[in-house]
Amino acid sequence: MKFMHFSKDKCNHCYRCLRACDSKAIKILDDIARIEDDLCIACGQCYTVCPQHAISINNYIQDVKDAIKDNKKIIASIAPSFPGAFELDDSGQIVSALKKLGFSIVEETSIGAEIVIDYYREYVEKGEYKNLISTSCPAANYLVEKYYPSLVDYMIPVVSPMIAHGKILKHMYGMDSYVVFIGPCIAKKYESKDFEHEGVIDSVLTFEELSQWIINENINIKSLKPEKFDRRSSKSGNLFPISGSVFSHNIDKKNCKYDFITVNDIKECKEILSYLESGSIENLCVELNVCNGSCIGGPGMPKDNSNYYSRYERVRKYVSNKEYIENEDIHKMTHMLNFHKKFFDKKVDRKIASPEEMRNILRNMGKYEEKDELNCNACGYQTCKEKAQSVYEGMSEIKMCLPFMKTKADSLKNVIFEYSPNVIFLLDNNLFVKEFNPTSERVFNINSENIIGKPISFIIKDDLFLKVKETKQNLIKEKMSFPQYGVTLFTNILYLNEENVILAIMTDITKNEKNKKELVRVKENTFNAAQEVINKQMRVAQEIASLLGETTAETKMILTKLKEML
Repeated sequence: MKFMHFSKDKCNHCYRCLRACDSKAIKILDDIARIEDDLCIACGQCYTVCPQHAISINNYIQDVKDAIKDNKKIIASIAPSFPGAFELDDSGQIVSALKKLGFSIVEETSIGAEIVIDYYREYVEKGEYKNLISTSCPAANYLVEKYYPSLVDYMIPVVSPMIAHGKILKHMYGMDSYVVFIGPCIAKKYESKDFEHEGVIDSVLTFEELSQWIINENINIKSLKPEKFDRRSSKSGNLFPISGSVFSHNIDKKNCKYDFITVNDIKECKEILSYLESGSIENLCVELNVCNGSCIGGPGMPKDNSNYYSRYERVRKYVSNKEYIENEDIHKMTHMLNFHKKFFDKKVDRKIASPEEMRNILRNMGKYEEKDELNCNACGYQTCKEKAQSVYEGMSEIKMCLPFMKTKADSLKNVIFEYSPNVIFLLDNNLFVKEFNPTSERVFNINSENIIGKPISFIIKDDLFLKVKETKQNLIKEKMSFPQYGVTLFTNILYLNEENVILAIMTDITKNEKNKKELVRVKENTFNAAQEVINKQMRVAQEIASLLGETTAETKMILTKLKEML
Protein backbone atom coordinates (compact mmCIF):
# COMPACT_ATOMS: atom_id res chain seq x y z
CA MET A 1 0.00 0.00 0.00
CA LYS A 2 1.38 3.39 -1.01
CA PHE A 3 1.37 6.15 1.62
CA MET A 4 3.17 8.93 -0.26
CA HIS A 5 2.42 10.24 -3.74
CA PHE A 6 3.94 12.72 -6.19
CA SER A 7 1.93 15.28 -8.14
CA LYS A 8 3.31 15.53 -11.67
CA ASP A 9 1.71 18.94 -12.15
CA LYS A 10 3.33 20.47 -9.06
CA CYS A 11 6.77 18.90 -9.42
CA ASN A 12 9.34 21.29 -10.94
CA HIS A 13 12.12 18.68 -11.18
CA CYS A 14 14.48 20.40 -8.76
CA TYR A 15 15.56 17.01 -7.34
CA ARG A 16 15.57 18.31 -3.77
CA CYS A 17 13.58 15.26 -2.71
CA LEU A 18 16.22 12.98 -4.21
CA ARG A 19 19.03 14.87 -2.50
CA ALA A 20 17.22 14.53 0.83
CA CYS A 21 16.54 10.81 0.34
CA ASP A 22 19.46 8.88 1.84
CA SER A 23 18.10 5.54 0.72
CA LYS A 24 17.63 6.84 -2.86
CA ALA A 25 14.16 5.32 -2.98
CA ILE A 26 12.79 7.85 -5.48
CA LYS A 27 12.56 6.77 -9.10
CA ILE A 28 12.38 9.53 -11.71
CA LEU A 29 11.67 8.46 -15.27
CA ASP A 30 10.05 10.52 -18.06
CA ASP A 31 9.89 13.44 -15.60
CA ILE A 32 7.59 11.44 -13.33
CA ALA A 33 8.75 10.76 -9.76
CA ARG A 34 7.53 7.92 -7.61
CA ILE A 35 8.61 6.29 -4.36
CA GLU A 36 9.77 2.70 -4.48
CA ASP A 37 8.32 1.27 -1.27
CA ASP A 38 10.81 -1.61 -1.18
CA LEU A 39 13.63 0.90 -0.86
CA CYS A 40 11.87 3.55 1.25
CA ILE A 41 12.38 3.83 5.03
CA ALA A 42 9.44 6.26 5.44
CA CYS A 43 11.57 8.99 7.01
CA GLY A 44 9.51 11.72 5.29
CA GLN A 45 12.51 13.89 4.44
CA CYS A 46 11.40 14.20 0.81
CA TYR A 47 8.02 15.48 2.00
CA THR A 48 9.67 18.02 4.29
CA VAL A 49 12.04 19.56 1.74
CA CYS A 50 9.73 19.74 -1.31
CA PRO A 51 9.30 23.48 -2.07
CA GLN A 52 6.33 22.92 -4.40
CA HIS A 53 4.32 20.67 -2.03
CA ALA A 54 4.32 18.08 -4.80
CA ILE A 55 4.38 15.17 -2.33
CA SER A 56 1.22 14.20 -0.48
CA ILE A 57 0.66 11.66 2.29
CA ASN A 58 -2.37 9.48 2.80
CA ASN A 59 -4.70 11.49 5.02
CA TYR A 60 -7.12 9.52 7.20
CA ILE A 61 -9.11 12.40 8.68
CA GLN A 62 -12.18 11.40 6.68
CA ASP A 63 -11.89 7.85 8.01
CA VAL A 64 -11.88 9.21 11.56
CA LYS A 65 -14.87 11.45 10.79
CA ASP A 66 -16.75 8.48 9.38
CA ALA A 67 -16.00 6.48 12.54
CA ILE A 68 -17.33 9.37 14.62
CA LYS A 69 -20.53 9.43 12.54
CA ASP A 70 -20.89 5.70 13.09
CA ASN A 71 -20.91 6.36 16.86
CA LYS A 72 -17.80 4.30 17.46
CA LYS A 73 -15.74 4.83 20.59
CA ILE A 74 -13.02 7.08 19.19
CA ILE A 75 -9.80 7.08 21.23
CA ALA A 76 -6.86 9.42 20.69
CA SER A 77 -3.32 8.36 21.55
CA ILE A 78 -1.35 11.60 21.29
CA ALA A 79 2.44 11.54 21.12
CA PRO A 80 4.32 13.19 24.01
CA SER A 81 5.84 15.78 21.66
CA PHE A 82 2.45 17.52 21.29
CA PRO A 83 3.49 20.60 23.36
CA GLY A 84 6.06 21.29 20.65
CA ALA A 85 3.43 21.10 17.93
CA PHE A 86 0.83 23.40 19.50
CA GLU A 87 1.22 26.64 21.41
CA LEU A 88 -1.00 26.10 24.43
CA ASP A 89 -1.66 28.04 27.59
CA ASP A 90 -2.47 24.73 29.24
CA SER A 91 -1.72 21.21 28.00
CA GLY A 92 -5.34 20.27 28.74
CA GLN A 93 -6.49 22.48 25.85
CA ILE A 94 -5.39 19.79 23.39
CA VAL A 95 -7.72 17.37 25.19
CA SER A 96 -10.59 19.87 24.90
CA ALA A 97 -9.90 20.36 21.18
CA LEU A 98 -9.87 16.63 20.48
CA LYS A 99 -13.10 16.04 22.37
CA LYS A 100 -14.68 18.95 20.52
CA LEU A 101 -13.75 17.18 17.28
CA GLY A 102 -15.56 14.05 18.45
CA PHE A 103 -13.00 11.94 20.34
CA SER A 104 -14.41 10.06 23.31
CA ILE A 105 -11.15 9.33 25.15
CA VAL A 106 -7.79 11.11 24.99
CA GLU A 107 -4.60 9.62 26.40
CA GLU A 108 -0.89 10.20 25.92
CA THR A 109 1.19 7.68 24.01
CA SER A 110 3.75 8.07 26.79
CA ILE A 111 1.70 5.46 28.72
CA GLY A 112 2.84 2.94 26.12
CA ALA A 113 6.36 4.35 26.39
CA GLU A 114 6.42 3.33 30.05
CA ILE A 115 5.95 -0.31 28.99
CA VAL A 116 8.74 0.02 26.43
CA ILE A 117 11.06 1.51 29.05
CA ASP A 118 10.45 -1.52 31.30
CA TYR A 119 11.48 -3.87 28.52
CA TYR A 120 14.51 -1.80 27.51
CA ARG A 121 15.74 -1.80 31.10
CA GLU A 122 15.33 -5.56 31.23
CA TYR A 123 17.40 -6.14 28.09
CA VAL A 124 20.12 -3.76 29.29
CA GLU A 125 20.34 -5.42 32.71
CA LYS A 126 20.50 -8.94 31.26
CA GLY A 127 23.34 -7.94 28.97
CA GLU A 128 22.87 -10.94 26.70
CA TYR A 129 23.32 -9.01 23.45
CA LYS A 130 26.70 -8.09 21.99
CA ASN A 131 25.21 -4.68 21.15
CA LEU A 132 21.73 -3.19 21.54
CA ILE A 133 19.74 -0.97 19.15
CA SER A 134 16.56 0.81 20.24
CA THR A 135 13.44 0.07 18.19
CA SER A 136 11.03 2.91 18.99
CA CYS A 137 11.65 4.80 15.73
CA PRO A 138 10.00 2.85 12.87
CA ALA A 139 12.04 4.64 10.18
CA ALA A 140 15.25 3.62 11.96
CA ASN A 141 13.93 0.07 12.14
CA TYR A 142 13.31 0.02 8.37
CA LEU A 143 16.81 1.41 7.84
CA VAL A 144 18.35 -1.48 9.77
CA GLU A 145 16.13 -4.18 8.26
CA LYS A 146 16.64 -3.04 4.65
CA TYR A 147 20.18 -1.69 4.57
CA TYR A 148 21.96 -3.23 7.58
CA PRO A 149 20.17 -6.59 7.97
CA SER A 150 23.22 -8.19 9.60
CA LEU A 151 22.41 -6.01 12.66
CA VAL A 152 18.82 -7.23 13.05
CA ASP A 153 19.92 -9.47 15.91
CA TYR A 154 20.92 -6.38 17.91
CA MET A 155 17.48 -4.81 17.64
CA ILE A 156 15.55 -4.92 20.92
CA PRO A 157 12.53 -7.10 20.05
CA VAL A 158 9.92 -4.78 21.56
CA VAL A 159 7.11 -2.79 19.92
CA SER A 160 7.15 0.99 19.74
CA PRO A 161 5.28 3.15 22.31
CA MET A 162 2.49 3.70 19.75
CA ILE A 163 1.84 -0.02 19.33
CA ALA A 164 2.22 -0.67 23.06
CA HIS A 165 -0.34 2.01 23.88
CA GLY A 166 -2.66 0.80 21.12
CA LYS A 167 -2.63 -2.72 22.58
CA ILE A 168 -3.42 -1.31 26.03
CA LEU A 169 -6.27 0.83 24.69
CA LYS A 170 -7.84 -2.06 22.78
CA HIS A 171 -7.57 -4.20 25.89
CA MET A 172 -9.08 -1.53 28.17
CA TYR A 173 -11.87 -0.20 25.93
CA GLY A 174 -12.64 -3.13 23.66
CA MET A 175 -11.39 -4.38 20.32
CA ASP A 176 -14.27 -2.58 18.60
CA SER A 177 -12.97 0.81 19.78
CA TYR A 178 -11.38 3.03 17.11
CA VAL A 179 -7.82 4.02 18.09
CA VAL A 180 -6.18 7.00 16.41
CA PHE A 181 -2.51 7.78 16.91
CA ILE A 182 -1.58 11.46 16.52
CA GLY A 183 2.08 12.44 16.30
CA PRO A 184 4.94 14.02 14.35
CA CYS A 185 5.94 10.89 12.44
CA ILE A 186 5.02 9.82 8.91
CA ALA A 187 6.60 6.39 9.40
CA LYS A 188 3.87 5.62 11.95
CA LYS A 189 1.39 5.42 9.06
CA TYR A 190 3.50 2.59 7.63
CA GLU A 191 4.04 0.96 11.01
CA SER A 192 0.31 0.89 11.79
CA LYS A 193 -0.28 -1.32 8.72
CA ASP A 194 2.43 -3.85 9.64
CA PHE A 195 1.04 -7.38 9.61
CA GLU A 196 2.36 -7.92 13.16
CA HIS A 197 0.17 -5.08 14.48
CA GLU A 198 -2.98 -5.57 12.45
CA GLY A 199 -6.02 -4.10 14.19
CA VAL A 200 -4.05 -2.31 16.92
CA ILE A 201 -4.04 1.22 15.44
CA ASP A 202 -6.97 2.10 13.18
CA SER A 203 -5.74 5.44 11.84
CA VAL A 204 -2.66 7.64 12.09
CA LEU A 205 -2.78 11.44 11.85
CA THR A 206 0.18 13.80 11.91
CA PHE A 207 0.20 16.91 14.06
CA GLU A 208 0.10 18.89 10.83
CA GLU A 209 -3.11 17.13 9.76
CA LEU A 210 -4.68 17.60 13.20
CA SER A 211 -3.76 21.29 13.18
CA GLN A 212 -5.45 21.75 9.78
CA TRP A 213 -8.54 19.87 10.98
CA ILE A 214 -8.82 22.14 14.02
CA ILE A 215 -8.49 25.22 11.79
CA ASN A 216 -11.10 23.91 9.35
CA GLU A 217 -13.54 23.42 12.25
CA ASN A 218 -12.94 27.05 13.35
CA ILE A 219 -11.73 25.93 16.78
CA ASN A 220 -9.62 28.46 18.66
CA ILE A 221 -7.59 26.04 20.73
CA LYS A 222 -6.18 28.68 23.11
CA SER A 223 -9.67 29.86 24.04
CA LEU A 224 -10.79 26.39 25.16
CA LYS A 225 -11.22 25.45 28.79
CA PRO A 226 -8.61 22.78 29.62
CA GLU A 227 -9.70 19.21 30.28
CA LYS A 228 -7.70 16.41 31.85
CA PHE A 229 -6.37 13.39 30.00
CA ASP A 230 -8.48 10.32 30.64
CA ARG A 231 -5.48 8.57 32.17
CA ARG A 232 -2.39 10.03 33.82
CA SER A 233 1.01 9.38 32.34
CA SER A 234 4.36 9.39 34.06
CA LYS A 235 7.28 11.70 33.48
CA SER A 236 9.41 8.81 32.25
CA GLY A 237 7.18 8.18 29.24
CA ASN A 238 6.99 11.85 28.34
CA LEU A 239 10.77 12.02 28.05
CA PHE A 240 10.73 9.91 24.88
CA PRO A 241 10.66 12.76 22.32
CA ILE A 242 13.74 14.34 23.91
CA SER A 243 16.93 13.02 22.37
CA GLY A 244 18.90 10.73 24.67
CA SER A 245 16.00 9.85 26.94
CA VAL A 246 15.18 6.32 25.78
CA PHE A 247 17.73 4.67 28.08
CA SER A 248 17.78 7.39 30.73
CA HIS A 249 15.21 6.14 33.26
CA ASN A 250 15.88 3.63 36.04
CA ILE A 251 18.93 2.10 34.36
CA ASP A 252 22.05 1.66 36.47
CA LYS A 253 24.52 2.66 33.78
CA LYS A 254 27.50 2.34 36.09
CA ASN A 255 26.92 -1.35 36.73
CA CYS A 256 25.88 -2.49 33.26
CA LYS A 257 28.21 -3.61 30.52
CA TYR A 258 26.97 -1.20 27.85
CA ASP A 259 28.11 2.23 26.80
CA PHE A 260 25.22 4.42 25.69
CA ILE A 261 25.06 6.64 22.63
CA THR A 262 22.24 8.64 21.04
CA VAL A 263 22.24 9.23 17.30
CA ASN A 264 19.93 11.66 15.46
CA ASP A 265 19.69 12.24 11.71
CA ILE A 266 19.82 9.60 8.99
CA LYS A 267 23.43 10.21 8.01
CA GLU A 268 24.61 9.75 11.60
CA CYS A 269 22.43 6.64 11.92
CA LYS A 270 24.08 5.18 8.83
CA GLU A 271 27.53 5.97 10.18
CA ILE A 272 26.98 4.27 13.52
CA LEU A 273 25.31 1.29 11.84
CA SER A 274 28.25 0.93 9.45
CA TYR A 275 30.53 1.05 12.48
CA LEU A 276 28.54 -1.67 14.22
CA GLU A 277 28.46 -3.69 11.02
CA SER A 278 32.25 -3.66 10.84
CA GLY A 279 32.30 -5.75 14.03
CA SER A 280 35.00 -3.62 15.58
CA ILE A 281 32.95 -2.59 18.61
CA GLU A 282 31.04 -4.39 21.36
CA ASN A 283 28.85 -3.51 24.34
CA LEU A 284 27.32 -0.46 22.73
CA CYS A 285 23.71 0.51 23.37
CA VAL A 286 22.47 2.81 20.59
CA GLU A 287 19.39 5.01 20.60
CA LEU A 288 18.53 5.57 16.93
CA ASN A 289 16.42 8.53 15.79
CA VAL A 290 16.15 9.17 12.06
CA CYS A 291 14.84 12.72 12.47
CA ASN A 292 17.27 15.49 13.29
CA GLY A 293 16.20 16.56 16.77
CA SER A 294 14.41 13.28 17.46
CA CYS A 295 10.58 13.33 17.44
CA ILE A 296 10.46 17.09 18.03
CA GLY A 297 11.96 17.51 14.55
CA GLY A 298 9.56 15.07 12.90
CA PRO A 299 8.20 15.71 9.38
CA GLY A 300 4.61 15.64 10.64
CA MET A 301 5.02 18.77 12.76
CA PRO A 302 2.84 21.74 11.68
CA LYS A 303 4.41 23.93 8.99
CA ASP A 304 4.13 27.13 11.03
CA ASN A 305 7.80 28.16 10.84
CA SER A 306 8.28 27.51 14.55
CA ASN A 307 11.89 27.36 15.61
CA TYR A 308 13.05 23.88 16.61
CA TYR A 309 14.37 25.15 19.92
CA SER A 310 11.10 26.86 20.77
CA ARG A 311 9.37 23.50 20.21
CA TYR A 312 12.01 21.77 22.30
CA GLU A 313 11.60 24.28 25.11
CA ARG A 314 7.83 23.81 25.22
CA VAL A 315 8.25 20.03 25.46
CA ARG A 316 10.98 20.37 28.09
CA LYS A 317 8.83 22.63 30.28
CA TYR A 318 5.89 20.27 29.98
CA VAL A 319 8.03 17.30 30.99
CA SER A 320 9.69 19.15 33.88
CA ASN A 321 6.28 19.86 35.39
CA LYS A 322 5.31 16.21 35.27
CA GLU A 323 5.93 13.87 38.16
CA TYR A 324 7.17 10.31 38.29
CA ILE A 325 4.22 8.14 39.16
CA GLU A 326 3.77 4.41 39.26
CA ASN A 327 0.96 3.24 36.98
CA GLU A 328 0.67 -0.19 38.56
CA ASP A 329 -2.24 -1.21 36.35
CA ILE A 330 -0.19 -0.30 33.29
CA HIS A 331 2.88 -2.22 34.37
CA LYS A 332 0.73 -5.29 34.98
CA MET A 333 -0.04 -5.24 31.27
CA THR A 334 3.45 -6.60 30.58
CA HIS A 335 2.24 -9.97 31.86
CA MET A 336 -1.15 -9.81 30.17
CA LEU A 337 -0.33 -8.62 26.67
CA ASN A 338 2.36 -9.44 24.14
CA PHE A 339 4.64 -6.48 23.53
CA HIS A 340 7.35 -8.37 21.73
CA LYS A 341 8.10 -7.78 18.09
CA LYS A 342 10.12 -9.72 15.56
CA PHE A 343 12.35 -7.90 13.12
CA PHE A 344 13.35 -9.36 9.77
CA ASP A 345 16.10 -9.35 7.20
CA LYS A 346 14.52 -7.27 4.43
CA LYS A 347 17.75 -6.72 2.58
CA VAL A 348 17.46 -4.57 -0.50
CA ASP A 349 19.01 -6.40 -3.44
CA ARG A 350 20.34 -3.85 -5.86
CA LYS A 351 22.02 -4.91 -9.10
CA ILE A 352 25.52 -3.51 -9.34
CA ALA A 353 26.85 -2.34 -12.70
CA SER A 354 30.05 -3.98 -13.89
CA PRO A 355 33.08 -1.72 -14.48
CA GLU A 356 32.47 -1.84 -18.25
CA GLU A 357 28.76 -1.06 -17.87
CA MET A 358 29.64 1.79 -15.53
CA ARG A 359 32.14 3.22 -18.03
CA ASN A 360 29.59 3.05 -20.86
CA ILE A 361 26.96 4.91 -18.83
CA LEU A 362 29.50 7.53 -17.75
CA ARG A 363 30.54 8.04 -21.38
CA ASN A 364 26.91 8.53 -22.37
CA MET A 365 26.76 11.18 -19.63
CA GLY A 366 29.75 12.94 -21.19
CA LYS A 367 32.14 11.68 -18.49
CA TYR A 368 35.12 10.31 -20.40
CA GLU A 369 37.77 10.89 -17.76
CA GLU A 370 37.80 11.20 -14.00
CA LYS A 371 38.18 14.98 -14.30
CA ASP A 372 34.81 15.07 -16.09
CA GLU A 373 33.08 13.69 -12.99
CA LEU A 374 32.03 16.89 -11.23
CA ASN A 375 30.17 15.12 -8.39
CA CYS A 376 28.05 18.27 -8.06
CA ASN A 377 24.96 16.55 -6.55
CA ALA A 378 22.68 18.63 -8.79
CA CYS A 379 20.93 15.47 -9.98
CA GLY A 380 20.34 14.32 -6.39
CA TYR A 381 23.19 11.80 -6.28
CA GLN A 382 26.41 12.41 -4.38
CA THR A 383 28.74 11.29 -7.15
CA CYS A 384 28.61 10.76 -10.90
CA LYS A 385 29.28 7.06 -10.37
CA GLU A 386 26.34 6.85 -7.95
CA LYS A 387 24.24 8.57 -10.59
CA ALA A 388 25.44 6.14 -13.25
CA GLN A 389 24.57 3.23 -10.95
CA SER A 390 21.02 4.61 -10.59
CA VAL A 391 20.73 4.78 -14.39
CA TYR A 392 21.82 1.15 -14.55
CA GLU A 393 19.14 0.21 -12.02
CA GLY A 394 16.47 2.08 -13.98
CA MET A 395 15.94 4.59 -11.16
CA SER A 396 16.89 7.69 -13.13
CA GLU A 397 17.78 9.01 -16.58
CA ILE A 398 20.96 10.42 -18.04
CA LYS A 399 19.23 13.71 -18.85
CA MET A 400 18.95 14.40 -15.11
CA CYS A 401 22.67 15.26 -15.20
CA LEU A 402 22.44 19.06 -15.38
CA PRO A 403 26.09 19.75 -16.37
CA PHE A 404 25.71 17.17 -19.15
CA MET A 405 22.49 18.80 -20.41
CA LYS A 406 24.07 22.26 -20.16
CA THR A 407 27.09 21.12 -22.14
CA LYS A 408 24.79 19.53 -24.69
CA ALA A 409 22.68 22.68 -24.92
CA ASP A 410 25.77 24.89 -25.23
CA SER A 411 27.15 22.57 -27.89
CA LEU A 412 23.89 22.72 -29.83
CA LYS A 413 23.80 26.49 -29.44
CA ASN A 414 27.34 26.76 -30.78
CA VAL A 415 26.54 24.48 -33.71
CA ILE A 416 23.52 26.61 -34.61
CA PHE A 417 25.53 29.83 -34.26
CA GLU A 418 28.51 28.55 -36.21
CA TYR A 419 26.73 26.72 -39.02
CA SER A 420 23.48 28.61 -39.45
CA PRO A 421 22.98 29.90 -43.03
CA ASN A 422 21.46 33.01 -41.44
CA VAL A 423 23.29 36.16 -40.49
CA ILE A 424 23.33 36.24 -36.65
CA PHE A 425 24.94 38.91 -34.52
CA LEU A 426 24.49 40.45 -31.07
CA LEU A 427 24.75 44.10 -30.16
CA ASP A 428 25.17 45.56 -26.70
CA ASN A 429 23.20 48.51 -25.37
CA ASN A 430 25.53 50.91 -27.21
CA LEU A 431 25.00 49.04 -30.48
CA PHE A 432 28.52 47.65 -30.34
CA VAL A 433 28.97 44.18 -31.81
CA LYS A 434 29.29 41.39 -29.19
CA GLU A 435 28.95 38.27 -31.35
CA PHE A 436 29.30 37.84 -35.11
CA ASN A 437 28.78 34.45 -36.75
CA PRO A 438 30.64 33.12 -39.84
CA THR A 439 27.70 33.78 -42.17
CA SER A 440 27.78 37.43 -41.08
CA GLU A 441 31.49 37.53 -41.94
CA ARG A 442 30.81 36.18 -45.42
CA VAL A 443 27.82 38.43 -46.17
CA PHE A 444 29.43 41.66 -44.91
CA ASN A 445 32.89 40.70 -46.09
CA ILE A 446 34.62 41.30 -42.76
CA ASN A 447 36.32 39.11 -40.16
CA SER A 448 34.69 38.97 -36.75
CA GLU A 449 37.83 40.17 -34.96
CA ASN A 450 37.66 43.36 -37.03
CA ILE A 451 34.07 44.17 -36.06
CA ILE A 452 33.54 42.78 -32.53
CA GLY A 453 33.73 45.65 -30.06
CA LYS A 454 32.98 48.20 -32.76
CA PRO A 455 29.64 49.91 -33.54
CA ILE A 456 27.42 48.16 -36.08
CA SER A 457 27.32 51.43 -38.03
CA PHE A 458 30.89 50.58 -39.00
CA ILE A 459 29.45 48.27 -41.67
CA ILE A 460 25.72 49.11 -42.02
CA LYS A 461 23.27 51.82 -41.03
CA ASP A 462 22.12 51.56 -37.41
CA ASP A 463 18.82 53.49 -37.62
CA LEU A 464 16.58 50.40 -37.28
CA PHE A 465 18.69 49.01 -34.45
CA LEU A 466 18.48 52.33 -32.67
CA LYS A 467 14.69 52.34 -33.08
CA VAL A 468 14.39 48.85 -31.55
CA LYS A 469 16.64 49.86 -28.66
CA GLU A 470 14.59 52.97 -27.88
CA THR A 471 11.13 51.49 -28.34
CA LYS A 472 12.05 48.01 -27.08
CA GLN A 473 9.72 46.75 -29.81
CA ASN A 474 10.91 43.89 -31.98
CA LEU A 475 11.21 44.43 -35.72
CA ILE A 476 9.97 41.40 -37.61
CA LYS A 477 10.25 40.48 -41.32
CA GLU A 478 11.79 43.73 -42.54
CA LYS A 479 13.35 43.58 -46.01
CA MET A 480 16.64 45.46 -46.13
CA SER A 481 18.87 45.98 -49.15
CA PHE A 482 22.61 46.55 -48.91
CA PRO A 483 23.80 47.47 -52.43
CA GLN A 484 27.39 47.93 -51.21
CA TYR A 485 27.46 44.24 -50.37
CA GLY A 486 25.17 43.14 -53.19
CA VAL A 487 22.68 41.50 -50.86
CA THR A 488 19.05 41.79 -49.78
CA LEU A 489 18.26 40.47 -46.32
CA PHE A 490 15.00 39.51 -44.65
CA THR A 491 15.63 40.97 -41.16
CA ASN A 492 14.41 40.28 -37.62
CA ILE A 493 15.75 42.55 -34.89
CA LEU A 494 14.90 41.43 -31.34
CA TYR A 495 15.37 43.30 -28.09
CA LEU A 496 16.30 40.89 -25.27
CA ASN A 497 15.26 42.80 -22.19
CA GLU A 498 16.76 40.60 -19.46
CA GLU A 499 20.14 40.40 -21.21
CA ASN A 500 19.93 44.05 -22.36
CA VAL A 501 21.19 43.13 -25.83
CA ILE A 502 19.86 43.27 -29.39
CA LEU A 503 19.79 40.08 -31.46
CA ALA A 504 19.73 40.33 -35.23
CA ILE A 505 18.79 37.35 -37.39
CA MET A 506 18.89 37.98 -41.14
CA THR A 507 18.07 35.67 -44.02
CA ASP A 508 19.77 36.20 -47.37
CA ILE A 509 17.03 36.57 -50.02
CA THR A 510 19.28 38.04 -52.72
CA LYS A 511 18.74 35.09 -55.06
CA ASN A 512 15.00 35.25 -54.49
CA GLU A 513 14.98 38.91 -55.43
CA LYS A 514 17.02 38.22 -58.57
CA ASN A 515 14.68 35.36 -59.43
CA LYS A 516 11.71 37.70 -59.07
CA LYS A 517 13.24 40.17 -61.56
CA GLU A 518 14.08 37.34 -63.93
CA LEU A 519 10.52 36.06 -63.62
CA VAL A 520 9.14 39.50 -64.56
CA ARG A 521 11.45 39.65 -67.60
CA VAL A 522 10.43 36.15 -68.67
CA LYS A 523 6.77 37.07 -68.29
CA GLU A 524 7.23 40.16 -70.49
CA ASN A 525 9.09 38.18 -73.17
CA THR A 526 6.48 35.45 -73.05
CA PHE A 527 3.71 38.01 -73.39
CA ASN A 528 5.38 39.64 -76.40
CA ALA A 529 6.06 36.29 -78.04
CA ALA A 530 2.50 35.16 -77.42
CA GLN A 531 1.13 38.40 -78.95
CA GLU A 532 3.32 37.98 -82.03
CA VAL A 533 2.11 34.39 -82.49
CA ILE A 534 -1.47 35.54 -82.15
CA ASN A 535 -1.01 38.24 -84.78
CA LYS A 536 0.69 35.82 -87.16
CA GLN A 537 -2.07 33.26 -86.67
CA MET A 538 -4.70 35.88 -87.44
CA ARG A 539 -2.94 36.73 -90.71
CA VAL A 540 -2.72 33.09 -91.73
CA ALA A 541 -6.38 32.53 -90.89
CA GLN A 542 -7.39 35.47 -93.05
CA GLU A 543 -5.28 34.24 -95.99
CA ILE A 544 -6.71 30.74 -95.63
CA ALA A 545 -10.22 32.10 -95.53
CA SER A 546 -9.59 34.11 -98.70
CA LEU A 547 -8.22 31.07 -100.54
CA LEU A 548 -11.08 28.90 -99.33
CA GLY A 549 -13.56 31.48 -100.64
CA GLU A 550 -12.07 31.47 -104.20
CA THR A 551 -11.91 27.68 -104.34
CA THR A 552 -15.50 27.32 -103.22
CA ALA A 553 -16.71 29.72 -105.94
CA GLU A 554 -14.87 27.79 -108.70
CA THR A 555 -16.22 24.47 -107.45
CA LYS A 556 -19.76 25.83 -107.47
CA MET A 557 -19.40 26.97 -111.08
CA ILE A 558 -18.11 23.58 -112.33
CA LEU A 559 -20.81 21.61 -110.50
CA THR A 560 -23.52 23.89 -111.92
CA LYS A 561 -22.27 23.29 -115.49
CA LEU A 562 -22.16 19.54 -114.85
CA LYS A 563 -25.76 19.59 -113.60
CA GLU A 564 -26.90 21.49 -116.67
CA MET A 565 -25.16 18.99 -118.98
CA LEU A 566 -26.87 16.08 -117.25
